[in-house]
Amino acid sequence: MVHAQQDQHTFDVLHSLRVKGLANDNVLSALSGVPVEDLPAALDPLVEQGLVVRREGRMPGAMLTPAGKAEHLRLLAQDPATTGAATALTTFYDRFLPINSDFKMVCQRWQMRSDDTPNDHGDPTYDGEVVGALAQIDEQLRASLPELVGALPRFGRYLPRLSAALDRIRGGDNASFARPMYDSYHDIWMELHEDLILSAGRTRGAADEG
Repeated sequence: MVHAQQDQHTFDVLHSLRVKGLANDNVLSALSGVPVEDLPAALDPLVEQGLVVRREGRMPGAMLTPAGKAEHLRLLAQDPATTGAATALTTFYDRFLPINSDFKMVCQRWQMRSDDTPNDHGDPTYDGEVVGALAQIDEQLRASLPELVGALPRFGRYLPRLSAALDRIRGGDNASFARPMYDSYHDIWMELHEDLILSAGRTRGAADEG
């Protein structure tokens, strides 16, 4: 089995790809904290070792191979920052689940006005109310995160991205609410949730689904 050279950039890149799945350079940089200009130096050895593949075409980006996923699990178990944050992860996980449930309900309101009526976004008053509810969820998340960010700083990288997505929504970019592969608020929230599950050593269950 191939083992990656153990440096912080290697772990950050592998972990970010495990969280995201397929990530273009801009998203991978935001997730990992590795500057875009430094990504080739971090990614090329991982590609050569068969841990990462690069995709081109309509949806370009990098993703883990099966060997890369196995190597990520090995490095995650040995990462001192993650293992040292076990208590903070558990505490935040318990706080996050009810907030996540509320977030899912807000997303449902954004997509559907009722059980059988899609939201066509033709009613600015209705949309404004839903965006206001999203802003309240955002505030709850931020109020719950400081302890975890102090223990495991990578979780702090989600906050400016969530702020940027919320600002775009408020500016009229409806796609920034929940469009997949758009760095939407929902995209980033799902990344944070997956990072939390992986870092806490949990498996996704009914509570995670809201």
